[in-house]
Formats: sequence, structure tokens, C-alpha cells
Amino acid sequence: MINFIKAILNKRLRKAYYQSRESLLGHQKRDIVVVQVGQACESLKDSRDQFVDALDKFKSIVSLPDSSLEQRYQQLKRRYDLCKGKADQVSQKIQAVEEISEALFAEWEAELALYSNRALKARSQQQLKKSRQQYARLLKALQTAETRMHPVLAAFQDQVLFLKHNLNAHAIAALRHEFMEIGVDISRLIEVMEKTISEASQFVAVLVEQKQLPAPVRK
Repeated sequence: MINFIKAILNKRLRKAYYQSRESLLGHQKRDIVVVQVGQACESLKDSRDQFVDALDKFKSIVSLPDSSLEQRYQQLKRRYDLCKGKADQVSQKIQAVEEISEALFAEWEAELALYSNRALKARSQQQLKKSRQQYARLLKALQTAETRMHPVLAAFQDQVLFLKHNLNAHAIAALRHEFMEIGVDISRLIEVMEKTISEASQFVAVLVEQKQLPAPVRK
């Protein structure tokens, strides 16, 4: 219940923040969307890099002597914590992208009625349709990347805990097979992240293209 209330409050605060950027700083929703998508991409890239680094650390652990296990466990635990933190940031950025994008499309739809030039209105409608389609692909890619991170993190945490509770050669031997599975999962996750970053670039390109159209004049 507390988390739900926090989520509602955070959403309202972000909405007020976006409105203040528009009214006080003159930032259009479209420009804010571009910034938010860019930040989401950066979070994805950071998260991807952390998973790659964690995978490298995991590889090193299975070939170490017992005397180094405690130290390597601590390093792997830190990598897990970093991955978890980056994954949480990705979720927050995705939520921000959703909120401002929905506001952008609602405003865009409403402003179509302000056009007096039919040709420009038709072009804007086409751009709106194109932007929505591109956004739908982007959102699906973002949500897929977010969803894929959870089971990888869960498996990662399991292995970190197992290593913590069994700091010996037998535990390392038992981890070898699990490492191979986690390695495959992380590789697939990275592919999804790369695809998502590409989708984001295409979405931003569509918004930039739309920016070239003359805006309707409010009556």
C-alpha cells in the first residue's frame, strides 16, 4: 500500500515538473520526450555494461583457487548490486517515457482541430500516426528489456547467495553449469537491449521529423 501511494505521488510530481518546464522554460512535450527517451537509452546502456562486467567476473570465479573465493564473492556481490540498481533505474526511466509520451499524443490529437490548412492537418495526422506506431514498438522493446532483466537478476542473485553460503571448491564446481545458463541469458538480454536502443533512435528521428511541420495556431 505504501509503495502504491509513493507511486501515485511520484507520478503527480513528475506531471507537475513537466508542466512547469512547459510553462516556465518553454520546453515542448515533444522535446521532453526526446530527452526522456535518450535518458532511458543511457540507462539501458549502463545496465548492459554492468551485466557484461558481471558476466566477466562470473567467468573468473570458476577458475580461482579456494583462497581467493571470499574476495571474488565480494566482487561478484558488488556487481550484482550494481546490476540491480541499474535495472531499477531503467524501470524508472521507462515510466517517465510512458507518462510524457501519453501527454504528448493527447495534446497532439487535440491540436489537430486547430488547423485551418487541410494539407498541413493531413500531414500532421500522418505524422501522429507514424509517431504512435513507432512509440508502440519502442515501448514494447523497452518493456521486453525490462522484463528480461528480472529473471536474469533472480538467477544471478541465487548464484551469489549459493556462493556466499558455500565458499569452497565443491560450490564452484556446482556453479559451472549454472554459469553457462546465466551466460546465455545475459547474452540474450544484451541483444534485446541493443534492439531497444535502436528502436529508441528511430522513434526520436520520427519526432524530430515532425518538428519540422508548422504548428497550428491557437485561436
